[in-house]
Amino acid sequence: MANGVLSFPLTAFHDDGSLDPDGCRAHVAGRLAAAPGAVFPACGTGEFFSLDEDEYRQVVTVAVEGSAGRVPVVAGTGYGWAQAARFARIAEDAGADALLVLPHYLVAAPQDGLVAQLERIAARTRLPLITYQRGQVAYTADSLRRVAALPNVIGLKDGHGDLDRLQRLTLAAPDDFLFFNGAATAEIQARAYATVGVPAYSSAVHAFAPEIANAFFAALRDGDAGTVDKLLRGFYVPFVELRDRVPGYAVSLVKAAARLRGHPVGPVRAPLTDPSAADLADLRAVLAAGLDLVGAAL
Repeated sequence: MANGVLSFPLTAFHDDGSLDPDGCRAHVAGRLAAAPGAVFPACGTGEFFSLDEDEYRQVVTVAVEGSAGRVPVVAGTGYGWAQAARFARIAEDAGADALLVLPHYLVAAPQDGLVAQLERIAARTRLPLITYQRGQVAYTADSLRRVAALPNVIGLKDGHGDLDRLQRLTLAAPDDFLFFNGAATAEIQARAYATVGVPAYSSAVHAFAPEIANAFFAALRDGDAGTVDKLLRGFYVPFVELRDRVPGYAVSLVKAAARLRGHPVGPVRAPLTDPSAADLADLRAVLAAGLDLVGAAL
């Protein structure tokens, strides 16, 4: 998974909000054609929180069938441990290779509770687990040692961006434990994460502009600071500034950008909202500028 961008496919819906399996299939095929290191269906960008169990099964199955073993398929799971275990069983039956355990719902919890949550999910699936610390989930080094000792917990995705804490976690973990940069629009912080030993990162941009995402990944890998800076200034920073205008735009803008490029992914589901006409116009300009930087067109 360190050999390419980690891609988080969108979940396609019809205009009436119902699941569009054919749209999902086409979108996954497009992501796989752009050579990701892995695909993560039904996660945050894929609107896991809005899917029922049957829809989830279809979304994961589409990703598994589309990948055909070429790259790992890591499906999202979450909520409380009992519900997370239900989704885990569905993903296992569908043929997923691993699970990304999204932060639990609503309540703050002590460290013992965070560990117990992973213990209970891990005991109910054969699949490897990557835990996602974000929001109300933040492990101490001691808690991470306990989590990493669980036989099928293989990694941690970090969405906090606290490099002091993250460095402590990387030093506390076993040598073969995986770490991922899961900050929103992770490319913005990719260089900083790499300095504490976390070069792998998720890319929502890969869902709509794999040309930009792959160019950035290659430049970062090759130490091409000029290209990294050019893409940050010319695309990623303006995109993040637009993303920060409205809560939920971290998903809504990604889906809107995919539609701008002709991908039939449909609208977002409530409580998310699609971008306003003014924001959509700004998105088009930012996207066109970013594509131009890598020799591609809208």
